[in-house]
Amino acid sequence: MLDLIAVIVVIVALVATLAHVGYLALLNSAATKRAGGGPIAQYVRSRWPIAGVTTAGALLGLLLTGGSGFVDVLAILIGGGSGAVAVKSLESTQKKYKTDS
Repeated sequence: MLDLIAVIVVIVALVATLAHVGYLALLNSAATKRAGGGPIAQYVRSRWPIAGVTTAGALLGLLLTGGSGFVDVLAILIGGGSGAVAVKSLESTQKKYKTDS
């Protein structure tokens, strides 16, 4: 049962980290195509390390699933933490560049 919980938590975390990476990629693409998008592109470049570390953490959590009870708890902690950080980073980036149109 703990193994199933670990897998679900890690998959949700992986989706969250990939959503953060995808949003940064889209924001960077739009910024490089627009005149005056330099500050946004610079901001995106500063956020790539966070996206990379959280994605690596979620992948590490995925690798740890399927082990014993302690390893599953470790996978839940690492994957859940990575997912939580990715969601907070995604929310802060969206809040910073949200337009009310």
